Amino acid sequence: MNVLIVHAHNEPRSFCTALCRLAEQTLREQGHAVKVSDLYGMNWNPVASEADFLERCNPDYLVYALEQREAVTAQTLAADIREELNKLLWADLVIFNFPVYWFSVPAILKGWFDRVLVSGICYGGKRFYDQGGLAGKRALLTLTLGGRDHMFGPGAIHGPLEDMLRPVLRGTLAYTGMTVLPPFVAWHVPYVSDDVRAGYLQAYQARLAGIEQDTPLAFPRLDQFDSRLYPLPAEG
Repeated sequence: MNVLIVHAHNEPRSFCTALCRLAEQTLREQGHAVKVSDLYGMNWNPVASEADFLERCNPDYLVYALEQREAVTAQTLAADIREELNKLLWADLVIFNFPVYWFSVPAILKGWFDRVLVSGICYGGKRFYDQGGLAGKRALLTLTLGGRDHMFGPGAIHGPLEDMLRPVLRGTLAYTGMTVLPPFVAWHVPYVSDDVRAGYLQAYQARLAGIEQDTPLAFPRLDQFDSRLYPLPAEG
């Protein structure tokens, strides 16, 4: 299996980075091919702009997604985007490793999504959800946060974690066709003991050992909707 780890933490000695390194080591030991995109280490540019195109289809008015589509055909995407896109297309499993910022991903990772999930390849027209351009690939969020586990769930102060992560789980990964696995979460990381952190590492290693048997989250399929995307009547 080919695995891409997209890592987004600005401290090389962080526990989040330790999770990234553990995943790389564990998966290599299992015989998988692994590539790591360390976004801070790469000094990744997260800003989607006209500079992402070596030539412009419409130099007078920027419609970013349309320019992406034209750049795919003309092979005029910026070099850093092409490099990350090639890694993405190579991968069977993509692990996004990050700390939660404001109920979401760090800006540098959001910019990776914006620039690398290219219209015309990853999605476009009715190529989304199970028909998306990345169908057949799997995605896992591995995240650290300061909150405790009892703060997330039905009736909890922050609500269910998957609701908080909906823009990523559904609106980004599932939308582009990826099979999305349940997130791995290390809770309350800045405040727990070394023993607790060691337990997280052990649990993550065990999760990775069985990653190919993971049951994915459920998302819409286009065959559940008509040609105008109205829901079809339930069978039976």
